[in-house]
Amino acid sequence: MPVARECLADPTPLELVFVDDNCTDAERNGHKVLSFERFCEIACSERRIVIAIGNPMVREALAKKCSEHEIGFFDIRSGHSVVMDEVVLGEGYVLKPFTTLTSNIVIGRHFHANMFSSVSHDCMIGDFVTFAPGVRCNGSVTIGDRAYIGSGAIIRQGLTIGADAVIGMGAVVTRDVPAGATVVGNPAKPLIKG
Repeated sequence: MPVARECLADPTPLELVFVDDNCTDAERNGHKVLSFERFCEIACSERRIVIAIGNPMVREALAKKCSEHEIGFFDIRSGHSVVMDEVVLGEGYVLKPFTTLTSNIVIGRHFHANMFSSVSHDCMIGDFVTFAPGVRCNGSVTIGDRAYIGSGAIIRQGLTIGADAVIGMGAVVTRDVPAGATVVGNPAKPLIKG
């Protein structure tokens, strides 16, 4: 919410609220908390939302629900983030403080880059991808839709991370990761469930 307030500081009066069907609080951090149904009932000329949920699959489902209710999206970019040359970002992105996107990068819809994350040159990142805090994505990496990259993970240059993959926190990824796989460790290896 602090980054949203920063981004939407505008002379036009805007009301910022939390939308959460599972919260019983009437207020959180100085803002109203509304159910999705109540949010849809408010009379206003334009209704927009940013989906601030880290789970890529949940974020995708909520984006679909919002679109079905003709709710638009807005982007959140901290003034302490760095976006360099030729970076294309899809709608609904969140760039938290101290994130860096270098150059010649294409990123899909509803991307989340948490604090101290970076994306280097020539990367292609799909829709609904989440970078937890401190992720380091080196150059020429391709990441599929709905991938989740855990805190402090490092991805070597030139790799492909498949759709729906999960990279564990602190993992050092030195090889391609197949779609739907979970990898952990240094070097990152498939998680073996016991």
